[in-house]
Amino acid sequence: MSVRAVCFDLLSALLDSWSVWDGVAGEVGRPELGRPWRQRYLEITSTVGGYRPYLELVARASTDVGLPDAVVPRLERAWGDLRPWPDVVPALAALRVPRAVATNCSITLGQAAAACVGVPFDVVVTAEEAGAYKPDPAPYRLACEKLGRSPKEVAFVAGSPFDARGALAFGFQVTWVNRLGQPLPADASEIRVVPSLSGWTP
Repeated sequence: MSVRAVCFDLLSALLDSWSVWDGVAGEVGRPELGRPWRQRYLEITSTVGGYRPYLELVARASTDVGLPDAVVPRLERAWGDLRPWPDVVPALAALRVPRAVATNCSITLGQAAAACVGVPFDVVVTAEEAGAYKPDPAPYRLACEKLGRSPKEVAFVAGSPFDARGALAFGFQVTWVNRLGQPLPADASEIRVVPSLSGWTP
C-alpha cells in the first residue's frame, strides 16, 4: 500500500536531544553521564506503559545513573536549545504527504520540541495526550486517528530500537534512523535501517 502520511519520532529521529542532555550533565560536572542518562530514560519509557509525569521519569533516570536532582530543572530550561539534525529539514521539506510526530513527552514539552524542528507538522501526539508511552500502541493509534489513516498507510520513522519494534507491531511501515550506530536487534529484519534521513524517501 502506498504511503499517505509519515509519522516521526521527535526527540531522537528529528532532534539532537543527545547533545542537550550531554550539555546539562556537563553543567553539573558529569558530561560523561549525559548519554547514559538519556539511554536510561529511553529504557524507562519503553517499559513504563501508562503515562506518568515526564519529568518524573527523567528524574528517575538521572538518579539511576548517579546524577543530582538539579539536572532535571536544568534540562527543562534547556529545552529551547533542541535543534534538528542537519539532514532533517531537507527531508521534511521534500515530503508531499501529511507529517506527524509521536513523542514520549509531556504536552507542553512536546509542542515546544516540535517547534524547534523549524518545519510545521500536521499532527503532534504526545505520550501525555495518548495516556501512555511508546511502544505502547496508544500514541501510534492516536496519530493514525488524527491523520485519518490506517497504520498500513503510514510510514513511521523511529529514533530507537524500542520505538521501531513497537511501530512495526502496530502495523506501520517502519524505518529506524540509527544515528548512534547501535547494534541491530535480532528482530529487525522487517525494519528498514538507515544512518540518517539524507536521501531517504518513505
